[in-house]
Amino acid sequence: MANKEFIPRAAEVRRKTKETDVAVHLNLDGSGHFSNQTGIGFLDHMLDLFAKHGGFDLEVTCEGDLHVDDHHTAEDVGITLGQALAQALDDKAHIARFGHAYVPMDETLARVVIDLSGRFSFHFDVAFTRPSVGDLSTEMVRHFWHSFAEHTGCNLHISVLYGENTHHKVEAVFKAVARALRTAVHRDITHSRMPSTKGRL
Repeated sequence: MANKEFIPRAAEVRRKTKETDVAVHLNLDGSGHFSNQTGIGFLDHMLDLFAKHGGFDLEVTCEGDLHVDDHHTAEDVGITLGQALAQALDDKAHIARFGHAYVPMDETLARVVIDLSGRFSFHFDVAFTRPSVGDLSTEMVRHFWHSFAEHTGCNLHISVLYGENTHHKVEAVFKAVARALRTAVHRDITHSRMPSTKGRL
């Protein structure tokens, strides 16, 4: 079987609560097409570049209680995106499983390592000196990726090794997660069908 014969992996997930109404369409084998409208402009920008650098097609919409603050919207988008990724991965046959990426953004350097193990673990080593970038609270960057990793069921380790500009740090993190994930979800017939001695992930 050639790689081009793999069936494309996609998922649509909707998550509705009293606080938010989130819909995510994710195609892991896309071309980097994006259309994201969460009500938080800077989060939309980060999701756009996540899709572009991951090579994923991504459409996210959210109607949230932004009159309260950005917490519920950012958290629930992270949750729903993680659920969509888990659904799209299905049985994870022939994936690389592991991925890592170093991404510079001017003076900043971010490192991300991911394992699509089916087990949740999260490490976040990033210090921000500003309370927000645009309309996104910087404390929600950690919370977004924690929610994403928990609902994907993966190990996700995020570090900014050095940097000064907060915008650059956040952008480098989103790009690095995208690049690491792009490697981890890549399928190849030469990979073991199930990259685990357990026989499943």
